[in-house]
Amino acid sequence: MTRRHALQGVLAASGLALVGCSSGVGQSSEGDDALLAWPAEDRWPAMFQASSERIQETYRFAVANQNLLQWMPCFCGCGEWGHTSNASCYVQKVRDDGSVLLDPMSYG
Repeated sequence: MTRRHALQGVLAASGLALVGCSSGVGQSSEGDDALLAWPAEDRWPAMFQASSERIQETYRFAVANQNLLQWMPCFCGCGEWGHTSNASCYVQKVRDDGSVLLDPMSYG
């Protein structure tokens, strides 16, 4: 089984289709606490709470599976914002204290 087939199987089993980046939403600065999440405590920012259930589910999946998503390229052209994979369309940075700075690109 190739890595590609393994990734497709994992995503199919999860029942999620990652939505990728959306245009029209700007890149947040790293210090923007409005996008700070604490996944281990199930604390998410207001932008997350205001989004659809599907978007919330996708962000939860992306945060929990960054090691998988790092191997999936993003095809929306967000490389100009420094995105290197599908994982970076959802997560800007994982901090030492366990918090996660979300990327706003995929809120659509």
